[in-house]
Amino acid sequence: MSSSIQAGHLGTVTAAAGQTRGLRNLYSVRAAFAVLWAGLLAISAPTVNPVSTALLVIYPLFDVAAAVIDVRTSGAARPRVPLYVNMALSLLTAIGLAVAVTSGIPSVLRVWGAWAITAGIVQLTVAILRYSLGGQWAMILSGGISTVAGITFVLQAGGERASLTNLAGYATLGGIFFLVSAIRLHRRPAEAR
Repeated sequence: MSSSIQAGHLGTVTAAAGQTRGLRNLYSVRAAFAVLWAGLLAISAPTVNPVSTALLVIYPLFDVAAAVIDVRTSGAARPRVPLYVNMALSLLTAIGLAVAVTSGIPSVLRVWGAWAITAGIVQLTVAILRYSLGGQWAMILSGGISTVAGITFVLQAGGERASLTNLAGYATLGGIFFLVSAIRLHRRPAEAR
């Protein structure tokens, strides 16, 4: 192999490693946030109150911030359009939740459910596009489960036992999937050596 080809290959490998490291760090932060958020919501969730309202609005806003960081650190190899779609959906959800809390838990579940469905589809799309980076099978599962959970939230909104507590379980499971992906991304560079 000529030195220019080797240098080009080394540059590509170094860029991919940097992207993988950035994604791994982002997934780790998202996992920690999701679990912390879920714990706080579980404590405050029996009713819509100022704390649960703040938590409900903060979650999609955190998702917007994470997508912004992802776009800024992703380089050309990462899918940008689905991330922009995710930002728009999450921002609209934060606004929708701020309005929905004034109508009660069923309205919150409908808005959250619609977001879980659409965000799950976007997450599934992004994970499939990123599959070559490794660690994405958990994100594929998470996207699929999010879509199904969203449908469940919408259906629960019409029932007598509508509760915000289920959202804490949803976030915890999402956090676990982010953690699994972060661990897989951490192991991938070691496996490539």
